[in-house]
Parts: sequence; C-alpha cells; structure tokens
Amino acid sequence: MPISTSLEAAYNEQINLEMASSYAYLQMAAFLDEENLPGMSSWMRMQAEEERVHALKFFDFVLEREGHVELTSIASPGLSLSTALSAFEASLGHERKVTAAINDLYALATDERDFASYPLLNWFVEEQIEEESTVGLIVEQLKMIGDDRTALLMLDRELGARQPSAEGE
Repeated sequence: MPISTSLEAAYNEQINLEMASSYAYLQMAAFLDEENLPGMSSWMRMQAEEERVHALKFFDFVLEREGHVELTSIASPGLSLSTALSAFEASLGHERKVTAAINDLYALATDERDFASYPLLNWFVEEQIEEESTVGLIVEQLKMIGDDRTALLMLDRELGARQPSAEGE
C-alpha cells in the first residue's frame, strides 16, 4: 500500500532530523576531541553513525512504500559547547527532540490508520527510551563528577570502551 502524501512528508522531515542529529553528534565529537577526551569523542562518533543508520531506516521505509524521498539541507548544529557536560546535555536535548518527532509520526500514522508504519515506529519508540536513558545517565554522572578531573578521565575511558552494535544501532 503506497504511503500517503502527508506521511511521506513527515517521514522526509524525520530523515532530515536524523541526518541533522548525526551532524550534531559529529560537532560534539569534534569538541570533545579538542578537549582531549577521546573516549567521549568516540562515543559521540558512534552516536553520529547510529543516527545516520536511523535516517536510512526511514529512507528505505519511504521507498518500500512507493514514496518519494526528498533530502533537504542540513543546517549547522549551532552548538555552543564549553564542557563535556554541556556536550552531553546538548545530546540529551537532541534526543528528546527526536523522541517528540517520532511521537508525532506515530500520532499521524494512527490518525491515518497507517498500520504498516507501526512496526518501524514501535522500534523507534523503544530505541528512544534507551537513548534518553543512556544519555541521561551520562549527564547525571558528569554532574556528580563536577570538577574532579580524575573522575572525568575515568568516565572518558569507560565511554571510549563502547563497541559499535551490529546494525549501528
């Protein structure tokens, strides 16, 4: 069953948002590298790749539903980062924005009785719960660390040990 025009437009917006998220995570990675926090930078680079993979999930879904993918410009992330905490707070804010967009997509699919969207959107709902929880924990740990440089370096090493998942998820 072909995708509706309104859902096609909403999915195209989501593709752009996921690509913008990838771009923002790369900006955060660059900042953390400049701050000599290679583990945190590596973690952000993996997030950037994960967001790109998410964009492609939506991309492929639109095409599978006989829709048209329309890629648009990606604006500069416009992030003003000063500490590792500010980078992870920006990450959490971005994840919350993505969650809200996915919830809006789910509502639109429900309004249009587009049940074919549910498996994809259910996966993303679960993914966003995990994303917000993970980043929220890191934010809280960074708040606990405060100005303790030794603890910051320990967390940097811990985050640097993250391994990419099989699907980049």
